Amino acid sequence: MAASKPVEPQSGAGLPRWQLALLVGTPIVLGVGAVYLWNRSRTKERKGTGERKTPEGSASPVQGQDGAALASREQENMSPLDRAQAAKNKGNKYFKAGKYENAIQCYTEAIALCPTEQKTDLSTFYQNRAAAYEQLLKWTEVVQDCSKAVELNPRYIKALFRRAKALEKLDNKKECLEDVTAVCILEAFQNQQSMLLADKVLKQLGKEKAKEKYKNREPMMPSPQFIKSYFSSFTDDIISQPLQKGEKKDEDKDKEGEAAEVTGSSGYLKSKQYMEEENYDKIISECTKEIESGGRYTAEALLLRATFYLLIGNATAAQPDLDRVINMQDANVKLRANALIKRGSMYMQQQQPLLSTQDFNMAADIDPRNPDVYHHRGQLKILLDQVDDAVGDFDECILLRPDSALAQAQKCFALYRQAYTGNNPSQVQTAMDGFEDVIRRFPKCAEGYALYAQALTDQQQFGKADEMYDKCIELEPDNATTYVHKGLLQLQWKQDLDLGLELISKAIEIDNKCDFAYETMGTIEVQRGNLDKAIEMFNKAINLAKSEMEMAHLYSLCDAAYAQTEVARKYGLKPPTL
Repeated sequence: MAASKPVEPQSGAGLPRWQLALLVGTPIVLGVGAVYLWNRSRTKERKGTGERKTPEGSASPVQGQDGAALASREQENMSPLDRAQAAKNKGNKYFKAGKYENAIQCYTEAIALCPTEQKTDLSTFYQNRAAAYEQLLKWTEVVQDCSKAVELNPRYIKALFRRAKALEKLDNKKECLEDVTAVCILEAFQNQQSMLLADKVLKQLGKEKAKEKYKNREPMMPSPQFIKSYFSSFTDDIISQPLQKGEKKDEDKDKEGEAAEVTGSSGYLKSKQYMEEENYDKIISECTKEIESGGRYTAEALLLRATFYLLIGNATAAQPDLDRVINMQDANVKLRANALIKRGSMYMQQQQPLLSTQDFNMAADIDPRNPDVYHHRGQLKILLDQVDDAVGDFDECILLRPDSALAQAQKCFALYRQAYTGNNPSQVQTAMDGFEDVIRRFPKCAEGYALYAQALTDQQQFGKADEMYDKCIELEPDNATTYVHKGLLQLQWKQDLDLGLELISKAIEIDNKCDFAYETMGTIEVQRGNLDKAIEMFNKAINLAKSEMEMAHLYSLCDAAYAQTEVARKYGLKPPTL
């Protein structure tokens, strides 16, 4: 789809880009281009990722008998704080020897001896005892002692992180997320270990919430532009073609030659008429009439109904219809192949790449000269980071249908991403030249301009990228996602926050069902420190999500923003803002 919302590959190192954009207060990254919301160089190297298991403070050296006697006499003249420190040092020695119960006794003695006004020392003793409890897997005690340490020293990173890990073990994800968010902010997002824990908990929370929400959601028809873009990605699809000769009578046409009304009782033909009129809400019910009557177009109606179930995000209802079409051995092979493509895409959304691959391969077996099979399988291969295979599929699609501008643009994009991630300048230039060739040969293909713009943004050729987005808008003025991409470009290129937000607001005005626009707006509001506004935007996007996976991703963003509000309230901690 032209200027479509980018999807991250399934593999790759490091944290997900959407995660970093929200939790860590670093530049947003959307699509191929890194969209930096402010010019701030981050030159600090990452701190070490190794976790310090030992408690704080060094252990006293091992003493002989004479040393022990001397220490005993000295202890009589020590202050309470010095005696507490001595007990702690003894505990550290036991800790290093793996004698955790003995260490706990020493830390308990240190806590009892320490004057209450010595808050920093006292917090250290509690944290050390928590470290010993951690080694014994006593998670409740770890939380209790870390809480005491944080109460005495609210910005105590080690105690906050240790409590976060214990809370995760106790399945208290919400409070775990708050603690680890505070740690990330205090560490200036330089510690991979704390960021990975935050990512893990956010994903778990997102999946849990999405599972419940998606099950009970109200299905919603997407915008006409989204639907038209979806169908434009198929060129060998019977159900997306206009009504054929013989499906409507000459007397059913008005003076301008347009169909007025389909005669007869065929629910499928009526649904095709509604498609031409963009009256999409009536299609599922008309297809159901055709199916229940066992009409001539039952297979077509099943496939069309399944397609619209997928478009409204009801995969549960779509799958039985797709299964029936796929198993109709006497049905048109084009219908069966199309059903396999759509079921394969559905499986990919459900994060079942093996089943997805099986369906695409089966489609290629039963209809080997169908360009749609290779086009959509190529997109699947990009998601799986199998770029060479993706290029092979796009080549096959182009061989079968040389005028497929979409496949040619996406092939260029696959080659570009491979060259860019492989840091191969000559291949990057070859891919950029390929984009130039595509837009020259297919000047009406908005997707070609959109993908070229993303590559140009990567290359920091911002002015030309902006021109490409303008071409997209000229060709498809109702495509909201193009405005979002153009708005993000203004942020990276000119640091023009007002213009960026104006363009994203325009996207919402054009299509109030554009979840990508709400998600992006929410992400920017997090960066600006407007967390309540961000949460509002994410919730709007959640209600529009078309799959459980998308919804889980959006819940993760929302939870990250909410955790930041709690950290700001509890500890007065906020990440850098625009």
